Formats: sequence, structure tokens, C-alpha cells
Amino acid sequence: MNDSLFSERQKIEQVEEGVELAPKFDEHGLIPVVTTDFETGEVLMHAYMNAEALAQTIKLGEAVYWSRSRKCLWHKGATSGLVQRVREMRIDDDQDCVWLRVDVQGGASCHVGYRSCFYRTVPFGDQVGQPLVFTETEKVFDPKSVYGDAPNPTQL
Repeated sequence: MNDSLFSERQKIEQVEEGVELAPKFDEHGLIPVVTTDFETGEVLMHAYMNAEALAQTIKLGEAVYWSRSRKCLWHKGATSGLVQRVREMRIDDDQDCVWLRVDVQGGASCHVGYRSCFYRTVPFGDQVGQPLVFTETEKVFDPKSVYGDAPNPTQL
């Protein structure tokens, strides 16, 4: 399925200056993905794709990730309805990281219920040791009403 979409990595010039998609997956067969809101640029989430997830994302125009905790493909929004429609997809210079710019159906991307998975700031510098600070105070949706008592997909 995915082999025809990706070129074999042959030389640095091809990867860095060429027009062929030749993604570099890590030793686990994954590539990191940063997902942002198309309009605002707000970082919504970070996830991973394997070759099949990347190929499905390209073909569907909707974000499909690889769930490391569940060990399966994860079509974002299939359960919650919070589908991420891809407006633009970019790959970095050495093709080992993907950036998705998306429109989020339903206004949220985080399984905890917040708009963004990055809903807390980490104190640094002279604030080291202080508690995390919430940047979002209201949830967009109630996770229990959407997911029920399903186990939290976050790895502990």
C-alpha cells in the first residue's frame, strides 16, 4: 500500500534537495509528527506515524497516526468525531519529521478534552520547581461522554 508512495532513500541530494518523498523512519518504523492548527499556527499535538499511517494520511487527507500504546493505526477522530482534515503537509529537510497543518472538526485535538495537547507551561529559569501552569482552563468536550471508561491511551 505505502511502498508506491515513497521513494527509496539513495543519496543526500535526493533527500534534501529533490522532489521525491523518501521518509526516514526510526528503528521502530516511526516518524514524528507535529500537528498545528492551519489558521492560527497553534501546536495541537505531537504523535508518530508508521509508513501505513503516513500513506493513509496522504490518501485520505485526514490525519492517521500510529498509537504506540495501543500498537495500532489511529484515525484521529474516528471515535470522538474530532477529525483532523489536512490542509497542508510538510516534511523537514532530511525527511525524518512531518508537520501537519489541519482544520480540526469539533475544535479539539486532545483526548483529555482540551483544544491542544500542549495545555500547560513548564516553569524554567528562576521559576524552576514551580508547578505546571494551565494555559487552557476549560475543556472543549467531556472525555468520559466521548470515550466512556476506556483506558487512557497515554503510556505511564
